Amino acid sequence: MSMTLPQGWRDAVGDELSKPYFKDLDAFLAEERTNEEVFPPEDEVFTALELTPFDDVKVVILGQDPYHDDGQAHGLSFSVKPGIKTPPSLVNMYKELESDLGYPRPSHGNLVHWAQQGVLMINAVLTVRAHKPNSHKSKGWEKFTTAVIKALSQRRAPMIFVLWGGFAKKKAKLVADHHVVILGTHPSPLSARNGFFGSKPFSTINGHLDEFGLEPIDWRLPEP
Repeated sequence: MSMTLPQGWRDAVGDELSKPYFKDLDAFLAEERTNEEVFPPEDEVFTALELTPFDDVKVVILGQDPYHDDGQAHGLSFSVKPGIKTPPSLVNMYKELESDLGYPRPSHGNLVHWAQQGVLMINAVLTVRAHKPNSHKSKGWEKFTTAVIKALSQRRAPMIFVLWGGFAKKKAKLVADHHVVILGTHPSPLSARNGFFGSKPFSTINGHLDEFGLEPIDWRLPEP
Protein backbone atom coordinates (compact mmCIF):
# COMPACT_ATOMS: atom_id res chain seq x y z
CA MET A 1 0.00 0.00 0.00
CA SER A 2 1.38 3.37 -0.95
CA MET A 3 -0.77 5.21 1.62
CA THR A 4 1.28 7.09 4.17
CA LEU A 5 0.05 9.00 7.18
CA PRO A 6 0.81 12.71 7.59
CA GLN A 7 3.41 13.32 10.32
CA GLY A 8 1.12 14.47 13.11
CA TRP A 9 -1.17 11.51 12.58
CA ARG A 10 1.81 9.20 12.28
CA ASP A 11 2.80 10.16 15.81
CA ALA A 12 -0.75 9.61 17.05
CA VAL A 13 -1.80 6.38 15.30
CA GLY A 14 1.17 5.32 13.18
CA ASP A 15 1.68 2.17 15.25
CA GLU A 16 -1.62 0.85 13.89
CA LEU A 17 -0.09 0.36 10.44
CA SER A 18 2.31 -2.28 11.74
CA LYS A 19 -0.32 -4.31 13.60
CA PRO A 20 -1.49 -7.67 12.20
CA TYR A 21 -5.03 -6.47 11.45
CA PHE A 22 -3.72 -3.60 9.32
CA LYS A 23 -1.35 -5.86 7.44
CA ASP A 24 -4.33 -8.10 6.67
CA LEU A 25 -6.29 -5.04 5.56
CA ASP A 26 -3.38 -3.97 3.38
CA ALA A 27 -3.30 -7.38 1.69
CA PHE A 28 -7.06 -7.34 1.19
CA LEU A 29 -6.95 -3.90 -0.42
CA ALA A 30 -4.08 -4.87 -2.71
CA GLU A 31 -6.12 -7.82 -3.99
CA GLU A 32 -9.26 -5.70 -4.32
CA ARG A 33 -7.50 -3.01 -6.31
CA THR A 34 -5.99 -5.66 -8.58
CA ASN A 35 -9.32 -7.32 -9.33
CA GLU A 36 -11.96 -4.65 -8.72
CA GLU A 37 -12.50 -0.91 -8.89
CA VAL A 38 -12.10 0.60 -5.42
CA PHE A 39 -13.09 4.06 -4.19
CA PRO A 40 -11.57 6.45 -3.33
CA PRO A 41 -8.32 6.30 -5.32
CA GLU A 42 -5.40 5.06 -3.25
CA ASP A 43 -3.81 8.48 -2.94
CA GLU A 44 -7.06 9.93 -1.51
CA VAL A 45 -7.78 7.36 1.20
CA PHE A 46 -6.30 9.56 3.93
CA THR A 47 -7.55 12.90 2.55
CA ALA A 48 -9.35 13.71 5.82
CA LEU A 49 -6.13 13.26 7.80
CA GLU A 50 -4.09 15.24 5.29
CA LEU A 51 -6.44 18.22 5.24
CA THR A 52 -6.99 18.33 9.01
CA PRO A 53 -3.76 17.84 11.00
CA PHE A 54 -4.03 16.05 14.34
CA ASP A 55 -3.25 19.13 16.43
CA ASP A 56 -5.70 21.28 14.45
CA VAL A 57 -8.84 19.14 14.91
CA LYS A 58 -11.66 21.16 16.46
CA VAL A 59 -14.66 19.15 15.27
CA VAL A 60 -15.08 15.50 14.23
CA ILE A 61 -17.96 14.58 11.92
CA LEU A 62 -18.06 10.80 11.65
CA GLY A 63 -19.48 9.09 8.59
CA GLN A 64 -19.86 5.38 7.99
CA ASP A 65 -18.94 4.22 4.47
CA PRO A 66 -17.51 6.06 1.44
CA TYR A 67 -19.77 6.90 -1.47
CA HIS A 68 -19.67 4.01 -3.92
CA ASP A 69 -20.62 5.56 -7.25
CA ASP A 70 -18.21 6.84 -9.89
CA GLY A 71 -16.17 9.91 -9.01
CA GLN A 72 -17.85 10.58 -5.66
CA ALA A 73 -15.55 9.46 -2.85
CA HIS A 74 -12.37 11.44 -2.21
CA GLY A 75 -11.59 10.68 1.41
CA LEU A 76 -13.91 13.09 3.26
CA SER A 77 -17.14 11.94 4.87
CA PHE A 78 -20.28 13.38 3.23
CA SER A 79 -18.17 15.26 0.64
CA VAL A 80 -17.87 14.70 -3.10
CA LYS A 81 -15.44 15.99 -5.69
CA PRO A 82 -16.17 19.19 -7.62
CA GLY A 83 -18.53 18.63 -10.52
CA ILE A 84 -20.27 15.65 -8.88
CA LYS A 85 -23.97 15.92 -7.99
CA THR A 86 -24.52 16.68 -4.30
CA PRO A 87 -25.70 13.44 -2.58
CA PRO A 88 -29.04 13.40 -0.72
CA SER A 89 -27.61 13.36 2.83
CA LEU A 90 -25.46 16.39 2.06
CA VAL A 91 -28.44 18.15 0.46
CA ASN A 92 -30.23 17.72 3.79
CA MET A 93 -27.18 19.06 5.65
CA TYR A 94 -27.31 22.13 3.41
CA LYS A 95 -31.04 22.56 4.08
CA GLU A 96 -30.35 22.53 7.82
CA LEU A 97 -27.40 24.89 7.37
CA GLU A 98 -29.68 27.34 5.58
CA SER A 99 -32.32 27.02 8.30
CA ASP A 100 -29.78 27.22 11.13
CA LEU A 101 -27.49 30.04 9.98
CA GLY A 102 -29.25 31.51 6.95
CA TYR A 103 -26.50 30.58 4.51
CA PRO A 104 -27.67 29.80 0.97
CA ARG A 105 -27.24 26.23 -0.19
CA PRO A 106 -23.98 25.71 -2.08
CA SER A 107 -24.10 24.62 -5.71
CA HIS A 108 -21.56 21.83 -5.09
CA GLY A 109 -20.79 19.10 -2.55
CA ASN A 110 -17.12 19.64 -1.88
CA LEU A 111 -16.39 20.13 1.84
CA VAL A 112 -12.63 20.76 1.70
CA HIS A 113 -13.19 24.28 3.09
CA TRP A 114 -14.61 22.79 6.30
CA ALA A 115 -11.78 20.29 6.62
CA GLN A 116 -9.17 23.02 6.25
CA GLN A 117 -10.66 24.83 9.25
CA GLY A 118 -10.30 21.92 11.63
CA VAL A 119 -13.37 19.79 10.86
CA LEU A 120 -12.17 16.18 10.60
CA MET A 121 -14.62 14.55 8.22
CA ILE A 122 -13.77 10.89 8.44
CA ASN A 123 -15.67 7.70 7.69
CA ALA A 124 -15.45 4.63 9.90
CA VAL A 125 -14.53 2.62 6.79
CA LEU A 126 -12.18 4.35 4.36
CA THR A 127 -12.61 2.32 1.16
CA VAL A 128 -15.37 0.57 -0.75
CA ARG A 129 -15.72 -1.58 -3.87
CA ALA A 130 -17.36 0.32 -6.70
CA HIS A 131 -21.17 0.20 -6.60
CA LYS A 132 -21.20 -2.18 -3.60
CA PRO A 133 -21.96 -0.28 -0.37
CA ASN A 134 -20.40 -1.64 2.82
CA SER A 135 -18.28 -4.09 0.81
CA HIS A 136 -15.17 -3.26 2.89
CA LYS A 137 -16.97 -3.40 6.20
CA SER A 138 -15.29 -5.48 8.95
CA LYS A 139 -11.99 -5.75 7.06
CA GLY A 140 -10.01 -3.71 9.57
CA TRP A 141 -10.77 -0.09 8.87
CA GLU A 142 -13.07 0.16 11.89
CA LYS A 143 -10.19 -0.73 14.19
CA PHE A 144 -8.03 1.94 12.61
CA THR A 145 -10.63 4.70 12.79
CA THR A 146 -11.48 3.72 16.36
CA ALA A 147 -7.80 4.27 17.13
CA VAL A 148 -8.09 7.72 15.51
CA ILE A 149 -11.04 8.61 17.74
CA LYS A 150 -9.27 7.31 20.85
CA ALA A 151 -6.13 9.30 20.04
CA LEU A 152 -8.18 12.47 19.61
CA SER A 153 -10.06 11.77 22.82
CA GLN A 154 -6.75 11.62 24.70
CA ARG A 155 -5.83 15.10 23.52
CA ARG A 156 -6.09 17.64 26.32
CA ALA A 157 -7.46 20.37 24.08
CA PRO A 158 -11.27 20.05 23.96
CA MET A 159 -13.07 19.34 20.72
CA ILE A 160 -16.53 18.45 19.49
CA PHE A 161 -17.57 15.02 18.26
CA VAL A 162 -20.64 15.02 16.00
CA LEU A 163 -22.23 11.57 15.93
CA TRP A 164 -25.26 11.31 13.66
CA GLY A 165 -27.23 8.06 13.49
CA GLY A 166 -27.13 4.80 15.39
CA PHE A 167 -23.78 3.62 14.05
CA ALA A 168 -21.94 6.81 14.95
CA LYS A 169 -23.60 7.15 18.36
CA LYS A 170 -21.95 3.90 19.45
CA LYS A 171 -18.61 5.73 19.33
CA ALA A 172 -19.65 8.13 22.09
CA LYS A 173 -18.27 5.77 24.73
CA LEU A 174 -14.77 6.32 23.30
CA VAL A 175 -14.85 10.06 23.99
CA ALA A 176 -13.41 11.51 27.22
CA ASP A 177 -15.58 13.76 29.38
CA HIS A 178 -13.70 17.00 28.67
CA HIS A 179 -14.88 16.95 25.06
CA VAL A 180 -18.36 17.78 23.76
CA VAL A 181 -20.43 15.06 22.08
CA ILE A 182 -23.35 16.04 19.86
CA LEU A 183 -25.66 13.11 19.23
CA GLY A 184 -28.27 13.40 16.51
CA THR A 185 -30.34 11.89 13.75
CA HIS A 186 -28.54 11.02 10.53
CA PRO A 187 -29.19 13.49 7.69
CA SER A 188 -30.09 10.75 5.20
CA PRO A 189 -33.48 11.02 3.46
CA LEU A 190 -34.66 8.00 5.46
CA SER A 191 -34.25 9.71 8.83
CA ALA A 192 -33.66 13.45 8.49
CA ARG A 193 -37.28 14.38 9.23
CA ASN A 194 -37.14 12.39 12.47
CA GLY A 195 -34.90 14.84 14.26
CA PHE A 196 -32.11 16.11 12.04
CA PHE A 197 -34.08 19.04 10.63
CA GLY A 198 -34.31 21.70 13.29
CA SER A 199 -31.40 20.36 15.34
CA LYS A 200 -29.20 23.42 14.56
CA PRO A 201 -25.88 21.51 14.65
CA PHE A 202 -23.82 24.20 12.94
CA SER A 203 -24.65 27.02 15.35
CA THR A 204 -24.36 24.57 18.26
CA ILE A 205 -20.85 23.60 17.19
CA ASN A 206 -19.79 27.22 16.87
CA GLY A 207 -21.28 28.03 20.26
CA HIS A 208 -19.11 25.37 21.88
CA LEU A 209 -16.02 26.51 19.97
CA ASP A 210 -16.63 30.02 21.28
CA GLU A 211 -16.80 28.59 24.82
CA PHE A 212 -13.46 26.89 24.20
CA GLY A 213 -11.96 30.18 23.01
CA LEU A 214 -11.54 28.81 19.50
CA GLU A 215 -12.31 30.39 16.15
CA PRO A 216 -15.77 29.30 14.93
CA ILE A 217 -16.13 27.38 11.67
CA ASP A 218 -17.10 29.40 8.61
CA TRP A 219 -19.70 26.98 7.28
CA ARG A 220 -20.19 28.96 4.06
CA LEU A 221 -18.66 27.10 1.15
CA PRO A 222 -16.95 29.13 -1.57
CA GLU A 223 -18.28 28.60 -5.05
CA PRO A 224 -15.79 26.92 -7.42
